[in-house]
Amino acid sequence: MTQLFTALAGKLLSPTFNGPTGKSNRFGFRGELGLKFPESMAGEARPPLVKADQVILAAEGDKLVFFAAHVDSLAELDLIMDTLGDGLNSEGKYFLFAGNVDFSKKYKVEVKGIPWHVLPLDEATVWNETLDLLYLERSDLKRLSPEAKVDAVVDAALAYNGKLPEIPYSQALAEMGPVKVAENRPV
Repeated sequence: MTQLFTALAGKLLSPTFNGPTGKSNRFGFRGELGLKFPESMAGEARPPLVKADQVILAAEGDKLVFFAAHVDSLAELDLIMDTLGDGLNSEGKYFLFAGNVDFSKKYKVEVKGIPWHVLPLDEATVWNETLDLLYLERSDLKRLSPEAKVDAVVDAALAYNGKLPEIPYSQALAEMGPVKVAENRPV
């Protein structure tokens, strides 16, 4: 277990995968990430007020090398940055699918020196959209173990050099639309 995963204890929720992958010193996670929690009374665990869902992340040592997730609003990127803290680094590959980004827009923003690929998400899942973005075939991954699937996505992401238009984060926030209430959204 990495220091980063230890620091995120209690915030990594509903895991479908959580543990070491096939790569040396790499830990992966798929599930939800709690971003903002209500005040705890008497130490009881409460569900998050705000969360990122469909999260896929991988850490090597104390650095987050890959992150992909869906949030309702692009403005929640600030909460993600606070939650992941020092684990983020400029060499990592980070993808944020925001529910209030125009479907015709994909871009890159830099926040506190950390580059983020920002994309819309409609009816699809983060997993499927990430596979499409990285040109990975679902059929090639079907027979792999959960650990190997995470490794395949992370390795493809680390090699990803897709050029998205870069815009200032303030412009991205100004252009975001209202939060869409997602009925029947896959989880």
